[in-house]
Amino acid sequence: MSEDFLKVALAAKEAAAELAPLPRAPKDAALRVIADALVSRAAEIVAANALDVERAREGGLSEYMIDRLRLDVARVEAVAEAVRQVADLPDPVGEVIRGNTLPNGLELRQLRVPLGVIGIIYEGRPNVTVDAAALCLKSGNATLLRGSSSAYESNTVLVRIMQDALAGTEVPAGAVQLVPGLTRESVKELMRARGLVDVLIPRGGASLINSVVEESTVPVIETGVGNCHVYIDAEADQDLAIAILLNSKVQRPSVCNAAETFLVHAAVADAFVPRALAALAAEGVTVHGDDRIAAYGDVVPAGEEDFGAEYLSLDIAAAVVDSLEEAVAHIRKYGSGHTDAIVTRSVSASRRFVALVDSAAVAVNASTRFTDGGEFGFGAEIGISTQKLHARGPMGLPELTSTKWVYTGEGHLRTGAGTVIASCAAGDR
Repeated sequence: MSEDFLKVALAAKEAAAELAPLPRAPKDAALRVIADALVSRAAEIVAANALDVERAREGGLSEYMIDRLRLDVARVEAVAEAVRQVADLPDPVGEVIRGNTLPNGLELRQLRVPLGVIGIIYEGRPNVTVDAAALCLKSGNATLLRGSSSAYESNTVLVRIMQDALAGTEVPAGAVQLVPGLTRESVKELMRARGLVDVLIPRGGASLINSVVEESTVPVIETGVGNCHVYIDAEADQDLAIAILLNSKVQRPSVCNAAETFLVHAAVADAFVPRALAALAAEGVTVHGDDRIAAYGDVVPAGEEDFGAEYLSLDIAAAVVDSLEEAVAHIRKYGSGHTDAIVTRSVSASRRFVALVDSAAVAVNASTRFTDGGEFGFGAEIGISTQKLHARGPMGLPELTSTKWVYTGEGHLRTGAGTVIASCAAGDR
């Protein structure tokens, strides 16, 4: 482990111990100071970002990826506003999840507590640097940030501004740290920092997430990959189905909750598929269809790789299925466990789909685009977990905590015969 990495990791660990017991007020105040600092130093951020954008363009990065990378004054102000919104959210730390008095008189409580040091490995967008730091700070955690090398100048300035802002608050400035280095080795150091880092959260494409899950010795919360489906049932309202399909795919195609495949019941394929192909074409969407879809129009022939793809672009795979069960089987085979939707007027079909589809979110007569912390009313999110342990679905502030059991007695002692209460001096009572 390099000295540079060890320095920031130890600083984060020390800051986490100081941050954990802080009440809400100083954390909220610190977040608002960070927001103000981002706005007042927006020109500095934009200048650093321009260097990243120029380097990305020279390196042949696509315009779509460059747009994700780009920060201007308006975007910086939006990032700052998101920090203020985090400050307004309830503090999860100290919440009593459950509790009772045991038959022996012990008072038992389960409390939310910070995880400690959270490592975030992410790609592209530098706004994630601020979003992740704000969410971790609010939930009482220190964070080690390892963003994309393409955003290194932007991330460096953003972290410096946040640390400068924290220096004048009760929150330790070491609570926000940038992992030094631009090479793959710096990522490996973070993944192997067991004992210094309590949990890793990767945000990005499938290759990044798989690499972190497979190589990390630090516990990982898997997020992000979204091969989302929209299934049009035999009893679907077809106008509604077209609207939901278009919104799921087109409203923002580059995000993990955008639809990547639509499935159509054979009973309505003759009526629905030509309409869907025309509507998608009008929006500039390329359809990768199976042979049964191809019978209705000009599409790109779809193979296994198409149905397993997270396009994040104006592309969508499509297939005709003979039953709801076949649709579910397709989703189970190719889906990522993120979000899958059914469009139907049948209550029994919707209930069966919900029961059979094993995903973090299941939508009934609604767009896949609603799987989002903000849309669910949680406020901001650190990511969308597609695994089943610790957290699943949009990860808000509560998901960035663990729990602690606290039990309070009056000299309770456990013995072979049961519980006894140790006697106390009169003055101690």
